[in-house]
Amino acid sequence: MTFTAPGAFTTRPTLRGTFGMIASTHWLATASGQSVLERGGNAFDAAVACAFVLHVVEPHLNGPGGDLVGIFATADSPEDPVVLMGQGPAPAGATIDHFRAEGLTLVPGAGALAAAIPGAVDAWLLLLRDHGTWELADVLAFAIGYARDGHPLLGRVSATIERVSELFAEHWPTSAALWMPDGRVPVAGSLAANLPYARTLERLAGAAVGSSRRARIDAARDEWAGGFVAQAIDSFARTPHRHSTGGDHAGVITAADLSGFRASYEPAVTADFRGITVAKSAAWGQGPVLLQMLRILEGFDDERLDPCTVLGAHTILEAEKLALADRESYYGDALPVPLDVLLSAEYAEGRRALIGEEASREFRPGSVPGHTPFLPELRVASAGPAIPSAGQRYIPQHPVGEPTVDRSGEAKGDTCHLDVIDRWGNIVSVTPSGGWLQSSPAIPELGFCLGTRLQMTWLTPGAPSSLQPGRRPRTTLTPTLILRNGRAAGTLGSPGGDQQDQWQLPYILRTVVGGYTPQQAIDAPNLHTTSFPDSFWPRTWEPAGAVVEDRLGDEVIASLQARGHVVTRAGDWTLGRLSAVGVGDDGVLYAAANPRGAQGYAAGR
Repeated sequence: MTFTAPGAFTTRPTLRGTFGMIASTHWLATASGQSVLERGGNAFDAAVACAFVLHVVEPHLNGPGGDLVGIFATADSPEDPVVLMGQGPAPAGATIDHFRAEGLTLVPGAGALAAAIPGAVDAWLLLLRDHGTWELADVLAFAIGYARDGHPLLGRVSATIERVSELFAEHWPTSAALWMPDGRVPVAGSLAANLPYARTLERLAGAAVGSSRRARIDAARDEWAGGFVAQAIDSFARTPHRHSTGGDHAGVITAADLSGFRASYEPAVTADFRGITVAKSAAWGQGPVLLQMLRILEGFDDERLDPCTVLGAHTILEAEKLALADRESYYGDALPVPLDVLLSAEYAEGRRALIGEEASREFRPGSVPGHTPFLPELRVASAGPAIPSAGQRYIPQHPVGEPTVDRSGEAKGDTCHLDVIDRWGNIVSVTPSGGWLQSSPAIPELGFCLGTRLQMTWLTPGAPSSLQPGRRPRTTLTPTLILRNGRAAGTLGSPGGDQQDQWQLPYILRTVVGGYTPQQAIDAPNLHTTSFPDSFWPRTWEPAGAVVEDRLGDEVIASLQARGHVVTRAGDWTLGRLSAVGVGDDGVLYAAANPRGAQGYAAGR
């Protein structure tokens, strides 16, 4: 069966070559990583250089105070995917009782009280230490240069600052000083610098002293976790400030929290689909939800897997709802998650049987022997004045949750992503996020703010994703590695919060089943469901909700509505911001990047 023809046009070609390939969500980060490859660095050196540039040029989408999830395979062990765990846990003082005593029923979407322990920087340094070849100062030089000398400001960064300028001016003066020089929102395209962050990176590089490269990078990790960065975070978080709830709270994170955390490696979780093996992080994050979607869809004929037809789009949306319900009810950094059951053929068969001809409006987690599914409070998105109903657009008074596509389909931004493959066969995919400039007040001597990942936890005891000190929040960061014939063959990922795996799913279906090239699959119209509790404050859902790109076509959209889907049309080029790299059966490398938003680029030769 042939999928709906993608047509000859793509926004750009799928890049092909033999030397090395990189793709990311910003062209300056991609160019920096490619420069590392050209100068003899490997994929891991390039990824780390690219990542620190993303801190500087996409500060509304990620920052040093945030977190990451990565997945990679080395040239020496191409059959063994490894997860890079850069998700910090809840601080010691982040208890349900403390939040309840603050008068809260949900973890705020903005403000330092919602900060997990920053995990991204230590994870990048760990990856560089163990699998890179460059010295830290050389890798950081690109980001230091852009932070010190300036870079052309993205229009989306300027728009983000404009959206929260009143909050900055009235409640977050340190953010106003950093992001609104002379009291004005910076103009898109103007050169923007971040001198405090440049100095932070210079101090970090200066701390990298020791008798070996490993010792030097470890010295920098120690300085981050126990030196000037930790002390600045500790002292700054003590001051109460405005949160997304409209109230003022102090943070609970301390220097001791930072000194007690180190990034780590974990084995990947895998599932097979139509001749490939898909590798993801474990169920402390949302990674296995993509595996569950694929397991459900595995039993359908090809005609039900084409996202461009009403039958395919309907089937995909319904499979996503079922997998995401299981995510909410079973996933978390708590008791062992029953993935052996959730990914089994028998379980998938039972879930598949629930997909009918009409759109489901129910929250339907599956039944797992010996486990009671957690049933969250289901708050409908249109229930309150601060939450938009479908089709409405609004600008919140306070920043809410992750800057991603809201339920009206309006793009507020999202997060970041990068993929790299080198000529030796090392391949890495990482989704860094958190610590957005609108997350919490800027720490003036550091040039960045804390993240708000704890908003993904519940203030309900006993849930798999309940708030608990030392427990990781159930992150939405979810890069993917694909194996063919038992060897790493490609990576992909996307910004987009809860939508990340939903946007990756059509890419896999189109490339594996439909015969699309990587760039065709990225360019093709995308869609996702909103019929599940959002991971981000204010944690709402829209029963039977579906957001689609208009390019899906009037006929398909009308047919989805006739089946009961509550459809929001999001515009022609709004959903899915994927990038991908890999190697074909012919040994030629490839790369492709997202055209939406005119930021993401791939490079290689």
